[in-house]
Amino acid sequence: MKHSQHPYLPEFYNPENCRNEAEVESKFIVYYLLPALGYGPGSWYQEVTVGRLRLDFLASANGTKQKLSRLQIAIEVKHPKENLDRHVRKFARYMVAVHAQRGMLINGRELRVYERCHQTIELRLKLSGAGLPEHLDELRQLVGIDALQGIQPVSHRPIVSSKASSMKVIAVYHNKGGVGKTTTVINLAAALRKRGKRILVIDLDSQANTTFALGLVKFQDEAHDDIRDRYIYHTIIERNKFPISEVIRKSDFCEPSIDVLPSHIDLMEKEQELIQSAAAPTRLVSKLRDVQDQYDIVLIDTPPSLNLYARIALIAADYLLIPSDLKPFANEGLKNVKRFVAEIDEFRESLGRSPLEILGVLASKVPTHARFIQYTLPKMEAIVEERYGFRLLQTRIFERREVSAAIEHSLEVGDLDIPDPRSVMDFKPDSQSAQEFEDLAKEVLGLIREL
Repeated sequence: MKHSQHPYLPEFYNPENCRNEAEVESKFIVYYLLPALGYGPGSWYQEVTVGRLRLDFLASANGTKQKLSRLQIAIEVKHPKENLDRHVRKFARYMVAVHAQRGMLINGRELRVYERCHQTIELRLKLSGAGLPEHLDELRQLVGIDALQGIQPVSHRPIVSSKASSMKVIAVYHNKGGVGKTTTVINLAAALRKRGKRILVIDLDSQANTTFALGLVKFQDEAHDDIRDRYIYHTIIERNKFPISEVIRKSDFCEPSIDVLPSHIDLMEKEQELIQSAAAPTRLVSKLRDVQDQYDIVLIDTPPSLNLYARIALIAADYLLIPSDLKPFANEGLKNVKRFVAEIDEFRESLGRSPLEILGVLASKVPTHARFIQYTLPKMEAIVEERYGFRLLQTRIFERREVSAAIEHSLEVGDLDIPDPRSVMDFKPDSQSAQEFEDLAKEVLGLIREL
């Protein structure tokens, strides 16, 4: 029998007949949707348990109920009155857990098809329940049993889409301290990594907060310091030694891991030595060239100053992201940022490099009080654009406890607490903060393509 002649269509397709989640499952999924997409009773099953996760349905295109097959569709069902936006991030975790490459999130009145890209998912199709019959063929092309067999596995897809792709270097800078630079760098790096990008983080701040926050300072006694003899200083000072590939460390701050070119507290006393080196300001540019085929995005954390290390970062970068809490001193500091960038651009021109592209100001460490968000925040944001002439990013990063708790996470080893910082996406994947950094990653990638 052809799908268009499915006998249950008149009775079970109507979303108004689904009054609760159980009826969406029985009337809509079991009796109509799965058969209409070609999945017979032997090719799907309910309540799939993987670890602590329980998925409502898993349909397989290879005709079996084998778990964790790549030829499968994950299906999660919600109450007809549920807003599906609230469940997208958890659904992404389900799809990753069962290795599904496509999935459907459904409440009867709305149906969404998502495709997995590494550890994130992208919306491919959104339909109303009432409009499903007119788009059934389109749905079959995405998640029908025949179409699923032709999907290329995620693990076989190249991370870089084409040879024309090139490494992008983003400096995260503001000359005002305490505005959330380090938090932005590490969690943006994690969010980009989960989107399949190959990430390198460079810590150019002598405070080494990023190095610590990425979990590279595991020692409790400075006698066991394993960073002092190989960090960013050595890469900058030496022409023919200490290439980036030999100095980087792997960080398990997030899953998958990222590469880090660490800093050290000793970097503070090395500045005068580096100032005497004429090649120091541009050494990072040349050494980044040697790894341009190994990374998609490089994020550079910078000191809150106008010093040599900030200059090195902005000379090496293609783009500039400016986190700011939007308070008066941070706003006034934007004048210094603008003058500093103009000075850097003049030097870049002498090197034959194009001007630094400014992605914009990121509102960070934003208070969560409703009245502040409604009345005060819009005025503060308007000042950035109207008075200082900087683009304001659409994403906002709010000040929430889970972000700092993730960085402060530690492991008990005997009598010791060993630092084990995590990205907020790994520490609390369903939190609002995790969603904000995922939104930031998506916006930054869009701006890079746009510019």
